[in-house]
Amino acid sequence: MARDMGRSWARALSARSGLRPRSRRREHPRPPGGWRDWFQRRAPRWPQGWRGPSWLNVRTLAGQVFLLQLVVVLLLIGSSLVSLLLVSRHDTQQEARNRSISVATAFANSPGIAPALRAPDPTAILQPRAEAVRKASAVDFVVVLNTKGIRLTHPNPHRIGKHFIGRIGPSLHGRTITDTAPGTLGRSVYAVTPVKDAHGKVVGLVSAGITIAKVQSLANREVPLVMGAAAASLALATGGTALVSGRLRRQTHGLEPVELAHMYEHHDAVLHVVREGVLIVDGDGRLVLANDEAIRLLGLPPRPEGLNVTDLGLDTQMADLLASARVATDEVVATGERLLVVNNRSTDRDGGPPGTVATLRDSTELRALTGRAEVAQRRLKLLYDAGVEIGTTLDVTRTAEELAGVAVPRFADFVTVDLAEAILRGEDLAGVTAASELRRTAVVGIHDDHPFYQVGRRFTYLPSTPQARSMRSGRGTVESDLGLAFDWQAQDPEHTALVVAYGVHSLVTTPLRARGVLLGLVNFWRAERREPFDAEEDASLAEELATHAAVCIDNARRYTREHAMAETLQRSLLPQRLPEQSALEVAYRYLPAESGVGGDWFDVIPLPGARVALVVGDVVGHGLLAAATMGRLRTAVHNFSSLDLPPDEILSHLDELITRIDHDEGIAGGGAVITGATCLYAIYDPVSRLCSMARAGHPPPALVGTDGSVEFLDLPAGTPLGLGGLPFETVELRLPEASHLVLYTDGLIEDRDREIDEGLHLLRAALSHPNRDPEESCSAVLEALLPDRQNDDIALIVARTRVLQPDRIAEWEVPSHPSEVSKVRADVARQLADWGLDEVAYSTELILSELITNAIRYALGPIRVRLLRERSLICEVSDFSSTSPHLRYAAATDEGGRGLFLVAQFTERWGTRYTAEGKVIWTEQSLPSGAGPAAES
Repeated sequence: MARDMGRSWARALSARSGLRPRSRRREHPRPPGGWRDWFQRRAPRWPQGWRGPSWLNVRTLAGQVFLLQLVVVLLLIGSSLVSLLLVSRHDTQQEARNRSISVATAFANSPGIAPALRAPDPTAILQPRAEAVRKASAVDFVVVLNTKGIRLTHPNPHRIGKHFIGRIGPSLHGRTITDTAPGTLGRSVYAVTPVKDAHGKVVGLVSAGITIAKVQSLANREVPLVMGAAAASLALATGGTALVSGRLRRQTHGLEPVELAHMYEHHDAVLHVVREGVLIVDGDGRLVLANDEAIRLLGLPPRPEGLNVTDLGLDTQMADLLASARVATDEVVATGERLLVVNNRSTDRDGGPPGTVATLRDSTELRALTGRAEVAQRRLKLLYDAGVEIGTTLDVTRTAEELAGVAVPRFADFVTVDLAEAILRGEDLAGVTAASELRRTAVVGIHDDHPFYQVGRRFTYLPSTPQARSMRSGRGTVESDLGLAFDWQAQDPEHTALVVAYGVHSLVTTPLRARGVLLGLVNFWRAERREPFDAEEDASLAEELATHAAVCIDNARRYTREHAMAETLQRSLLPQRLPEQSALEVAYRYLPAESGVGGDWFDVIPLPGARVALVVGDVVGHGLLAAATMGRLRTAVHNFSSLDLPPDEILSHLDELITRIDHDEGIAGGGAVITGATCLYAIYDPVSRLCSMARAGHPPPALVGTDGSVEFLDLPAGTPLGLGGLPFETVELRLPEASHLVLYTDGLIEDRDREIDEGLHLLRAALSHPNRDPEESCSAVLEALLPDRQNDDIALIVARTRVLQPDRIAEWEVPSHPSEVSKVRADVARQLADWGLDEVAYSTELILSELITNAIRYALGPIRVRLLRERSLICEVSDFSSTSPHLRYAAATDEGGRGLFLVAQFTERWGTRYTAEGKVIWTEQSLPSGAGPAAES
């Protein structure tokens, strides 16, 4: 609603200032038709042809009062109606319960009920009586039941003989109950009471009840009375509102209270709310009104209203502008030490009183505030960028460089970061003090050439330097003029002279402290900026930057420490060097993950009979737990391998071990389960070229032929170790000589940006090159598949197969008779002579004699003897018995029992391994020097 408020303001302002206009008629001409007609012309218009009462217009006060009263009345009516209905319904239901109990109890205790229940036809006796009681008592049903809940009476004869719907259990024990439940006549309020004989025994039940529909109909009889009272209240409210509306319009002469409030609000806003000076000058050049801001900006005396603008002591330019009534728009006027932006407008437009209104705005303070706001905004942006750009990696040096980079050039021209040596090594910081040796870790500036210490320089700050003081106090220290900072120059006079000569003139140094521990120091330098660092604001900003960076640096230090510990533990648990064996030419690669040490592992285990076991596994997860778990599994594999079991049985033992460990640690509480470990176990025999393999959820091995063809062996996958429940399966393959068997972990072929199928394709392409040795194959595979950022451990084994040549093998079938022992000894002696091993012939004959004799005495079936000339002389005696000999001490009176003791004395190792047909007892003897290796590739 638009109104010309000029005259109203003038009237109000004149009354406030105490001034009376010289000509009221001239200053406030009466509009044609009178003020009432003037306001009515500007009032809201009703639809044409109808000017409704004001109390029906919600924009008027009367309409709002009417609406409020209407809402209150309706709420009271509604609440009264709800309360009445609830109370009436409750009382009615309670009355229904009481009536049901009374009817049921009276009928149950009436004479003849108990004998009637024992009559041959109780229904014929009780049905007329029950119906008579029902009609007389105004209930909906009176039902007599036997103790089994069968109706003997019912208003509907067809329901007689059927089960009663409701609870009767408590009444069978002598209690009277009431309840609400669905029935044959509808949902009802009913009571059940027992019928007892002369001895107090319950012989039947009586149930009486009223349907909910009848209860509700009783309660609804009160609704018309409430609705009538509501209509009367609404009529009274409407009449009262109409009377109030008429009285308000007569007292305000047709003006609505909203319009009066708007006039006052506008007047108060001009005087007090706006942060601009307001001056109202009448047509004679006298000041009619000046708000508080105008008095402050112009330095006016208190209550200057009524004075001529030329008598206010204003500057000439300002006084002339106000007195001339000249229109001005954003005109800058100098008044004292201020620059004021002045707008001046006339008030006599549209029939208003003569005069002017001037507004004043202090551009001096605005400019200063704008400058401070811009500085604060830049600093907030710097702190925000620091929170985003510092600590993007868990590398201490990189974090220090990010701290220096984010402050240049927005805060400083050069930044240097000095950290304690222990930080860079990830060690404990308990001993770092202000006197500790620091190393320059990062230098960033607006120019590449700078006069500061180079990165890597080690030094210690003197106690008098601002850096040492800052580290001791834990607060930032500012040196506004380095040319006069003699304490700082004392650190290295020659070097500090170069810094000053370069143009560096100001310094703020702040310690890097996190979690109460000193990490180092950061120095902010200014050279090209003329203004020095501020001792309060700049020092505070430097401290905030240093605090955030210190936490990031400490996080990186902790990660470096934990990563180094886990990697050291992991490498100590892995093979330090490959064992000597001649069955395979093995090359390997092991690369720990960059983000955290994992649980990948591998092993090469020599087995009896010139065989070799290859093992590769992966424990899910990273960190110390994964590394420790890997060590436990590797130790367990070594122990199970010493039993010379087939691959599937070894995996079964590992699965059982992990399940038991998980169970024990789960009972102890807090133990992390190992479920998720995978493993592949392969045994290669260079005599038969057979390779037995089994895997537990591990990627399949690759076989590279001599022609460069690559095949991923189709082994049963099995479940990961620790899941249990499913057996593992061993597969035997005969490998060609000089073929390559490749075992690896999933970190080689799987990556966040690469699927497994793509990794297997790249692995196939990297391996499909003939005439490569294992070392070259390992290098080619890593070059092709190693990701830019390694997120998982990688273990890789490439083994080229060798074959034990027939001239290095000797075998004999020995009949099971003692006379055959001497023949075998002779044959063995001749074979050893052919091999040039006469030095070990005697001990070998003695060993074989003892082993063959034991086999003939205790075993069944034929006996086989085999000699293998490998890195050692291997003797094997196999039979079809599953019993194993044991070493023991024989008593002085024993005739035997010393044979195995002699075997153990003449051999380096001996043992027993079981096969599908029986067992093999084997021994290993060292070859004489110069005998040479037993295998040829």
